Amino acid sequence: MATNKIKKNDNVKVIAGKDKDKVGKVIAVTDGKVLVEGVNTVSKHAKASQKYPKGGIIHQEAPIDVSNVMYVHKGKPTRIGFTTIETKKGPKKVRVAKTTGDVID
Repeated sequence: MATNKIKKNDNVKVIAGKDKDKVGKVIAVTDGKVLVEGVNTVSKHAKASQKYPKGGIIHQEAPIDVSNVMYVHKGKPTRIGFTTIETKKGPKKVRVAKTTGDVID
């Protein structure tokens, strides 16, 4: 699989689906899916357990496909590219915002 352009703690905007135009912080990234804070919430019925002593209905985020979110840079959604920069230790691959050309990390 190709290098993932979206990483944990990135701010992203949802560009497709029922939560279109919502912005949130990425909680986790796994196998082409992302968990975004406050986006794509589902109701889960939980049986009483040690984690949920009373049980009941729990609201939590469900994963969305990484293709349905865009990285937010300076308040605007942008695509992400890669480039190499020279460091003291040698060349390093970094993420770059396509709209401005700024290095993200």
